[in-house]
Amino acid sequence: MWPIEPSFGAVIPFSPTRRLMRAKRAAPGDVPRVLGRFGNFEIRIARRKEIRKAQRLRYKVFYEEGGAIAHGPGALVRRDICPFDKFCDHLLIVDLAARNAFGRVKPKIVGTYRLLRSEVAAEHGGFYSEGEFDIAPLLARHSGKRFLELGRSCVHAKYRSKRVIELLWRGLWTYIKHYHVDVMFGCASLPGINPLALALPLSFLHHHASAENEWQVRPRAGRAVPMDVLDKGAIDQRRGLAALPPLIKGYLRVGAKFGEGAVIDPQFGTIDVFTVMPIAEIEQRYIAYYGGDAGESAAA
Repeated sequence: MWPIEPSFGAVIPFSPTRRLMRAKRAAPGDVPRVLGRFGNFEIRIARRKEIRKAQRLRYKVFYEEGGAIAHGPGALVRRDICPFDKFCDHLLIVDLAARNAFGRVKPKIVGTYRLLRSEVAAEHGGFYSEGEFDIAPLLARHSGKRFLELGRSCVHAKYRSKRVIELLWRGLWTYIKHYHVDVMFGCASLPGINPLALALPLSFLHHHASAENEWQVRPRAGRAVPMDVLDKGAIDQRRGLAALPPLIKGYLRVGAKFGEGAVIDPQFGTIDVFTVMPIAEIEQRYIAYYGGDAGESAAA
């Protein structure tokens, strides 16, 4: 499963998150910068100067590979620049043994995930997903829970192996445990903007992976694209699952559910769906696998 997710909603001027999300428990201290080391790879939280490198990786994946349309300063400096980057945490996978063009060892960022906790979102106007989806009812229904928004995830093309992807998930799980996160959520993308061309994967998610009412989220007014393009009886489940992007398949494996209705993102040429993963409902075999000791050195 490749974490490649160019799902970017527009920023809205006011977010209900500020008044809805007030964590009832005291937040723990900052997570350790280095979360683990496995072979040549290190999992860590980015320093400020490393965020630019993560933005360059995102630009390479989303714009150069994915064909997204760059605007403004980002197009000039060839970085995926987003205002939310300033106050989010950025999970990195670093190849400590990478070499530059001269054959010298130069550590290289090869994977990234952007993480936004509810208490941080409350101080900065809300979550990024609120540009596409109306999440206020979800937050209100679970006002005592800690939410973590996942976004801007990608892996360098030369490193898209099972091991690197698993390292991202292990780092994410360490982060979740440290901050006592209750719910993960975010947008995930399907390539293309024609719902008819994506009828099979959209309909599969609608009929076989729809969230229960307490976790439901719908698109913002005027942006909804129906997901139930095909009747349930017309869907071959194997073909439906195979038609999904790897990131969404990965989310499904750990027990993710999806909102009602999708949103077209014309800049990135995608149709976005809302994904929600309550930690209490994640399958135990994945908790044991990603939360366990990998047998190599991990940072305290």
